[in-house]
Amino acid sequence: MTEEDRVPVIEVRNLRHVYDNGTEALAGINIKIYRGDFIGVIGQNGSGKSTFIKHLNGLLRPTAGTVLLNGTDIKKESVVKISRTVGFVFQNPDHQIFCPNVEEELLFGPRNMGLNEKEAQDRKDEAMERFGLTQFAKYPPAILGFGIRRKVSIAGIYSMKPDIMILDEPTVGLDWKTTLDLMQIITELNAAGHTILLVTHDMRVISEYTDRSIVLRHGSLILDGKTRDVMKNFSVLQETRITPPDIMKLSDELMQRGFIKTHTLTNSEFINEYEKEYQKELYVEGVSHGF
Repeated sequence: MTEEDRVPVIEVRNLRHVYDNGTEALAGINIKIYRGDFIGVIGQNGSGKSTFIKHLNGLLRPTAGTVLLNGTDIKKESVVKISRTVGFVFQNPDHQIFCPNVEEELLFGPRNMGLNEKEAQDRKDEAMERFGLTQFAKYPPAILGFGIRRKVSIAGIYSMKPDIMILDEPTVGLDWKTTLDLMQIITELNAAGHTILLVTHDMRVISEYTDRSIVLRHGSLILDGKTRDVMKNFSVLQETRITPPDIMKLSDELMQRGFIKTHTLTNSEFINEYEKEYQKELYVEGVSHGF
């Protein structure tokens, strides 16, 4: 199926947003987001990232332009109704968590959707297990570590089963091991069919996990493509003060020197590519010596 044949779950047309103080935060965004996409949303502070993603779940309404959710103009829907399809995880979990314990936090969304108690409990139990929170069921979130509270905030959205999940800087404040654990869960959600939009300044996370990336600058969409292609666009990224992963820059240097043939996005890719070229070199040398 070609891209022209695919039906977007979100389509943004000429989206502009001007705040009350006259600041133009979005200057005509056009983009299509498809079911199963795993998209990194990149840009410096002030680029329009937060304004953009808040239009996708109705928290902000366009000054001009249109946001279509499954073909319906989002302006015609309430935020509550939109939240059943588009789940939004805030950057700070403490801005999202408010129930007296973890169990109640994960029950709040399903109950608020009008599900019967059995289905709400089933969803809560599934979210508890998937996010490794069962042992914390009766704990007040406030006494838990930041990484656990982050999982609670995502699990609370997951329990509502939205088709689309937007995560705003989900790995901020986490060590690398906790980041890996969390990103593994998010990857599994994407593999299960959830469309993921991941807003982050961590280019290693973008490179390791996302398939597609978009770059915003001064409210405009300046890059949109496969993450590999976006990350090797060094000149544009430099203009936006975004630093590609070190492994991408190293592979570019080695390509120019003829050691490898392609840009590599992750450490494992780099090792595989380097070993492949090294083995070729050994083979050629062996043939030339009659081995």
